[in-house]
Amino acid sequence: MTSSFAPNSTSTVELKPSYNIPIVLLVAAIPLLIVQLWVGVVIGLLGLFLLIQTRTIRLHFTATDLDIYRGEKLLRRFPYQEWQNWRIFWNGIPILFYFKEVNSIHFLPILFDPKTLKICLEERCPRI
Repeated sequence: MTSSFAPNSTSTVELKPSYNIPIVLLVAAIPLLIVQLWVGVVIGLLGLFLLIQTRTIRLHFTATDLDIYRGEKLLRRFPYQEWQNWRIFWNGIPILFYFKEVNSIHFLPILFDPKTLKICLEERCPRI
């Protein structure tokens, strides 16, 4: 298993974490606490939650599936053959990853390296 992008689509790629979104939310919560206490608290708690998720959740692109792990435990497997479409929202500042399977839709905040994510998606699951 590799920890960065590998051009071979048969190898497993684990995406590196990206703390950008949680840090921005935590920093934004500070002035919001002064202006509007409850909004600042909510934004701060969301930032803290996403910080913990960034630290614990890992995405692995295998030859056939996108696997989501918490530590060593596999939480969910998404076979590419069931994917119908995917998209990364806001290319300049990627914050949301969307993909649609045959029976469900998924939205994930970008808590991992967005460049490697896009490369892996284009290589393993081209858009229709």
